[in-house]
Amino acid sequence: MQDRFVQSIAQLPPLLAQALVPVLNDSFSGHIEANQIEQLKRMSGLSENQLIFALLPVAAAMAKPLISQFYVGAIAKGSSGDLYMGANLEFPSETLGQTVHAEQSAISHAWMSNEKQITDIFINYSPCGHCRQFINELVDSSNIQVHLPEQATQPMSHYLPYAFGPKDLNITTPLLSSEAIQLKLISEDALILEATHQASKSYSPYSNNHAGVSLELSDGTIVSGRYAENAAFNPSMLPMQVALCQLMRMNKDFSEIKRAVLVESASGKISLANVSMNALHDITNIELEHVTVEPE
Repeated sequence: MQDRFVQSIAQLPPLLAQALVPVLNDSFSGHIEANQIEQLKRMSGLSENQLIFALLPVAAAMAKPLISQFYVGAIAKGSSGDLYMGANLEFPSETLGQTVHAEQSAISHAWMSNEKQITDIFINYSPCGHCRQFINELVDSSNIQVHLPEQATQPMSHYLPYAFGPKDLNITTPLLSSEAIQLKLISEDALILEATHQASKSYSPYSNNHAGVSLELSDGTIVSGRYAENAAFNPSMLPMQVALCQLMRMNKDFSEIKRAVLVESASGKISLANVSMNALHDITNIELEHVTVEPE
């Protein structure tokens, strides 16, 4: 079991703690498949909701709140029945706007795992307005069930009434449902190709700035992220943050990054180069490689 989960395990019911030890192995990065959930329910004697609430301290243990020291965990449940953990990430030398909230982390985790719809989200603290707006970008967002400790479960429409979202800007394929686009690139560089692949699957209906990031670690592992825009603009999630959240959940140290690539559309209305470079330089002295491509 990973050391970062030792304190969290100590808070859990004994039967669940015992069942979780083999799950929280060195390769665990916050994804629990539906069949594993059924097994954990049987072994712990807990209902599904009780089980997921009990897992929130495990999700929070993944956080890197280097400014606030406020650990937040979130768990998104997909229509597949799988669970995706997320936690907050803060950048101590950067603007607070670079922060990733736990709900964003969990949802991006599901998205990067090719989940097509979020049905429920479990959080250990009430979602802030920023996160409510981010959740509102999802497929059938108003019906996503929000679960909080010791509170009645409510649909997202309860937390964000009179919502402004993709439909108000004539977007009919919200986050998690959009189709990949084709991007023109001639390269044999595996890291650039992976970043381009992620850019093609990004969600940028408002700026058309399709963008992806790939990070190569010292052991050769490649970790990636893609851009997720929001109808309210500010809650958009940057591809660098998506990739760094992946890295955080994998329990990899940021010092292991040896190369970083941002690929973005040359025809977009904005660029993510500077803001991505700033986030990267907060955690490492590696320079960001910036590649622009044309949509086909």
